[in-house]
Amino acid sequence: MAFFTFEGKQVYYVTYGQGKPILLLNGIMMSTASWRPFIETFSHMNQLIMVDFLDQGQSDKLVGQSYTQALQVELVASLLRHLSLEKANIMGISYGGEVAQQFAVTYPQMVERLMLFNTCAYTSPLLADIGKAWNLAAESHNGAAYYYTTIPVIYSPTYYAKRLDWMKNREKVLLPIFSNPAFTEAMVRLTKSADSHDVREKLQLITAPTLVVSSDQDSITPILEQKFMVDHIKDAHHVLLTDAGHASMYEKPLLFASLVLGFVNAPVAKFDI
Repeated sequence: MAFFTFEGKQVYYVTYGQGKPILLLNGIMMSTASWRPFIETFSHMNQLIMVDFLDQGQSDKLVGQSYTQALQVELVASLLRHLSLEKANIMGISYGGEVAQQFAVTYPQMVERLMLFNTCAYTSPLLADIGKAWNLAAESHNGAAYYYTTIPVIYSPTYYAKRLDWMKNREKVLLPIFSNPAFTEAMVRLTKSADSHDVREKLQLITAPTLVVSSDQDSITPILEQKFMVDHIKDAHHVLLTDAGHASMYEKPLLFASLVLGFVNAPVAKFDI
């Protein structure tokens, strides 16, 4: 557990284990704490690296400022330099997947293998309007309004019905957090930072072998978004998770871990077949 300084701001990160480095990039409402269930598995044979973006978790908050995801891209580059890593395997989910794509087109030489879960190459009109709804709920300073606008749609109907007790417990945990204006104001800034996300014309610059993962019940970033990435990234491989929604790492944790670890640790990425 440590901090490093990036553009005068304190950024929180944590590392576990040794081996091929795997950097996990958070979804928009996540933090390093969100990955606790995966720490033992991901650090068993690898160096696991987790980081809070600016405006997330324990990293500094950019109160009164506006920015784009390009700032988070430079944060990732600074983190790898801080850790003396020339390159890393990078997994990004949702917002983190957007930053991962931008990082991979900006610093292709620093990406060993790339994994993109439940994400998209640009902020579509649909996604932009979802973001507007989230921000309107956040700006109401009503924690319940923000919770019910953002959280239910993240999960698949299948999972929601089967894990209703878990969801109700999740509600108890998140409502106090979502009722904190400092948190929701940071979420508004993070959401707005994704407004300009668009790497559709740059995907060909990604040189790393890339795993793209979709969920068949993802209503935030539908499968068509991932298919576009697969069609435009040179060395892309596509997996579709069934009976899963946007939060695929929670709905399908064993599959999630298996896909990431298998893709990272396969000795070769190209087979002579």
